[in-house]
Amino acid sequence: MSGVQHREVTADDDGMRLDRWFARHFPQVGFARLQKLIRNGEVRVDKAKVQTSTRVTEGQIVRIPPVDDPDTVRPFKVNLEDVRFLKDLILYEDDDLYVFNKPHGLAVQGGSGTIRHMDGLLKNLPNKAGEAPRLVHRLDRDTSGCLVVAKTAAAAKHFGSVFRSRSARKIYWAVVAGNPTPRQGEISCFLAKQATTDGEQMVVVRNGAPGAVHSSSYYSTTDTASRRFAWVTLKPVTGRTHQLRVHMAQLGTPIIDDPRYFNIENWMPAPGLGEGLHLHARRIVLPLRNGKKIDISAPLPPHMRQSFEALGFDPDRYDAQNTDPETAA
Repeated sequence: MSGVQHREVTADDDGMRLDRWFARHFPQVGFARLQKLIRNGEVRVDKAKVQTSTRVTEGQIVRIPPVDDPDTVRPFKVNLEDVRFLKDLILYEDDDLYVFNKPHGLAVQGGSGTIRHMDGLLKNLPNKAGEAPRLVHRLDRDTSGCLVVAKTAAAAKHFGSVFRSRSARKIYWAVVAGNPTPRQGEISCFLAKQATTDGEQMVVVRNGAPGAVHSSSYYSTTDTASRRFAWVTLKPVTGRTHQLRVHMAQLGTPIIDDPRYFNIENWMPAPGLGEGLHLHARRIVLPLRNGKKIDISAPLPPHMRQSFEALGFDPDRYDAQNTDPETAA
C-alpha cells in the first residue's frame, strides 16, 4: 500500500476494538507497531485521535497510514493441529456459517496479553476466496457453548442483522449460589462500564447515568440442590457485556466461580464441584438466509458436567431440544 487510506467501518465490524479491527484487516501491522502509529497520531477515526481500545462504529472512517505492501507479507500458513481442534468443535455447518461449541477458557477475540483466541484460530479455516470466517457475536472467555461464525461477508451481514434485531433466540444454563426468588421472572436494569484495576466491569446504575444502557433477561429455576444451589435457565433479551453474570448477582444468586461478580462473603463451596465459571450458551435458534431456521444445542463443558453430577442435576431430563426458547425463561 503506497499511500494513506481511508476505510469505512462496516456493519460486520461495528463495536469492535480498534486493535482487533486492524488485526482483521491489516494483519501485517503488529500490535506494537499499531501502538506507535496511534501515539504519533497517524491512525485516526473520524479525524480524531484514538487508542488501541477505542471501539469503532459502523460508518466511521479510519485513517490508515502507509503500511507494508501485503505482497511482502508472508502468507498465513494453515496449522493442521488448529484445523483439527476447530473441526472437533463444530456443532453445525453449512455454506454460510459454523456453530462452534466454544470451550470454557478460550477467548473469542485477542487483545493485550491474549495470544490464542477463536478469531485468530479461524484463519485456519479460510473460505473459497481465502477469507477467514467472521465472528458475528461474542461470548466471554469463560463462557462455553454455541458461538456463531459466518463464512462470508454476505453471511456476516445477514447474521449481524439477526443479532442486532434480536431475532436470534439464545438459551443459557447456569449454576448459581442460592435459589432465585421468585423462581422465575425478568431482570431489568441499567448497566454501565466501570474501569477497575482488573479491566472493565459492568455495574448497575440509575436510568440517565453516564454511559447507562438498558438490559433485560428472563430466568427460570430448572432444578435446585437444597437451598444452596440452583440450575437456572436464562434467556437474554438484550446483549450487554457480562449481562447474565451481572443480572444473577443483582438477583442475589451469583453464578458459581464468577471471578468478577460473585459477591457472597464467606462462601463455602460444596465438595466435588468443577472449577470455572458455570455459564454455558446451551442453545441457539437462528433464521437462515433461505428463510429456514436452525436449532442447535451444545453439550455441557466438563467442569459443569462434573458439578451437575455432584449436585444431582440431570441435563438429559431437561433436554434443551424439548424446550421452546420463547417460553424457556
